[in-house]
Amino acid sequence: MGEIAERTLRPVDPPDPSRDYVVKRYDDAIRYYWKASALNKRLYKWTRYLVVVFGAVVTLLASISSSSMVTGRWTLAVAIATPVLAAVLTIVSGLSQSFQWGAAWQEMVLTATRLERERDRIQVTRSDPAADLDVLNNLVLRESEGFFTRILGSVQTRTAQDSK
Repeated sequence: MGEIAERTLRPVDPPDPSRDYVVKRYDDAIRYYWKASALNKRLYKWTRYLVVVFGAVVTLLASISSSSMVTGRWTLAVAIATPVLAAVLTIVSGLSQSFQWGAAWQEMVLTATRLERERDRIQVTRSDPAADLDVLNNLVLRESEGFFTRILGSVQTRTAQDSK
């Protein structure tokens, strides 16, 4: 009983505007990364589904068009649908490979989790707000560099002296 009462009666830290600002920045970044990760997850899954479905349908139509099963108007429909669906399959595959939604989803989840861990640390310890913002900015910068490296194959970095 004494241990529980001791924990509940611990003095509350006075409000600290700089700490509140840091926590708000973390909360905003965490919210952004979870929202962006959900979008990337959805896009990743949908493009995977579409690649499988269109790939199977193109194969089926190509097989049907080469057989003598289809006659009349259906011959023309299958002859047109096969290359159109193949083009759509190529577009979906190209978008999926270009934007790498699966890798972006993974990185966004990991970044959001790292940010949550840091925010929790800030909430339970006395820390330096400037150092906490530096950690936040470095995590966001690292994720952004990873994004551009994935999409463009490289990233341009600028030092403090370059930006003057």
